[in-house]
Amino acid sequence: MTQKLIDHAVPLIRAIVIHPDGRSESSRAAEERLEEAVGLARALDLDVRAEEIVRLRKVTPATLFGTGKVEELAALVRAAEAEAVVIDDDLTPVQQRNLEKAWHAKVIDRTGLILEIFGRRARTKEGRLQVELARLDYEKSRLVRTWTHLERQRGGTGSTGGPGETQIELDRRLIADRIVKLKVELDEVRRTRGLHRKQRQKVPFPTIALVGYTNAGKSTLFNRLTGSEVMAKDLLFATLDTTQRTIRLPQGRPAIIADTVGFISDLPHELVESFRATLEEVGEADLILHVRDIASADTAAQARDVEAVLKQIEQPTAADGTVRPRRILEVWNKTDLLDPEAREAIEGQAARSGNTAVAVSAWNGQGIETLRHSITELIDDDPEMDLVLQPSQGEALAWLYEHGRVTARDTDAEGRTHLTVRLDPQAMGRFERQFQAEAPAERSATDYHR
Repeated sequence: MTQKLIDHAVPLIRAIVIHPDGRSESSRAAEERLEEAVGLARALDLDVRAEEIVRLRKVTPATLFGTGKVEELAALVRAAEAEAVVIDDDLTPVQQRNLEKAWHAKVIDRTGLILEIFGRRARTKEGRLQVELARLDYEKSRLVRTWTHLERQRGGTGSTGGPGETQIELDRRLIADRIVKLKVELDEVRRTRGLHRKQRQKVPFPTIALVGYTNAGKSTLFNRLTGSEVMAKDLLFATLDTTQRTIRLPQGRPAIIADTVGFISDLPHELVESFRATLEEVGEADLILHVRDIASADTAAQARDVEAVLKQIEQPTAADGTVRPRRILEVWNKTDLLDPEAREAIEGQAARSGNTAVAVSAWNGQGIETLRHSITELIDDDPEMDLVLQPSQGEALAWLYEHGRVTARDTDAEGRTHLTVRLDPQAMGRFERQFQAEAPAERSATDYHR
C-alpha cells in the first residue's frame, strides 16, 4: 500500500499586475516600472498570471481608471481567475474599495504591497516595530474598507467609549493609541542607538553605510567585505534589518560597516518616517557606499531615486554646529553581467572618476581590493605621526595597530621600531596617557604631517 504525501505548502494567490502610466514624475520607462512591480508581487509569493501597462489620460477620482477601462480590466481579472490585483501606484481608500467591488478581487496598491513585503521580512524587534508603525499609519485612513457594520454600539465599560461610539471610531482610537505606544518604543530604540554611537566614538572607528536600490547587491558586497553570511538573494528587499560588522582596511585600520534596507522609487513616506531610527545610521556614517546595479538598463534612474531618499535623511552636524558634508563613493556593482567591451568601458570610466566611483563584482570579487583602498583614502584624513618605539614597547606597538593605521615601519640596528602612524586626536591622547608616561616613545623632527 502506497502512502500518500500531504502537501502542506500554502497555495499561491493568483494575481495580475497593472502599472498606470502617466501618474509618476519618475523618468523611468513604463516597461521598467512594470517589471519592478511584477518583481515586488513575486517577492510576496504571488502567482502573477498577467501584467499590463495602462495609459492614463486623466485620473477618475472614484476608480482611478475610466469606466470603460475598469470593465476591460474586469474581463482580464476573470480570464486570469485572479484573486488579487496589484496596482503599481497609490490609491485612495475610496478608489481601492470601488475597484474591489468592480473586480470582485482584493486590490493592493504599491504602498500596501511594499508594506506587506516588509512585514514578512522583518526579523528583529526593531524591524517589526518599524513595519507595524508604518502599516498602522497606512491603515488608519482605510478602516472604511474593513468595517461594514457601522451600527452604534451599546454603551458600556472597558475599551468602548460609551453610547454613540461606532465600531470604526473605536478602531481608529485603538490604532491611534497603538501608534503612540510604538513611537515611544521607537524613540527608546533611537536613544539606545545614540548611546551605542557614543560608545563607538570612544573607540573611534570610522563608520561606513551601504545604501542602494533594492537588489543592487548590497548584501553580497557586505559579505565579500566582511566574510559574513548575511542573507543575499536575487530578490527585492531581501534585507530589512540593519547588520553591522567590523572590517579591516589596508594598513590594518578597523572600520564598522552597516548593511541597510534597500531603497526604491516612490518609497512610501510611512516607511521613511518609521525607519528613521535605522536610516540615522546612514546619516551618521563617515562614508556612504552607494551600491549601483551597473548592469541594469535602469541604473541611472535608480541612482536618482536613491539620491532622492538620501535627501530626506538628516545630515549630522559637526562640533561647531555646521552641517557635516556627506562623503559618498559610488560602487558600480555586477560588472560580471556586462559583456567584455562594456565592462572595460565601465572600469575605465570609474578609474577616471577621481575616486568617486569604483567598478566591482561582489559576486566574483573583481575590484574589491581597489574598493578597499578607495575607502581607506576617503576616510583616512587623520594626521600622521612619526614615532620611535623601544624594544620593550611591544604592547604599545600592538595598540597602535589595533587603534591606528601604521603606514610605514622599519627596525634599526638597536632594535628600535620606527613607525609612521595615523591616529585621530582622541586615540592620540589615549596613547600618550597609556604608554608614553611609562616609557616615552621618541618622536621624529616632523612630529605631525598631513
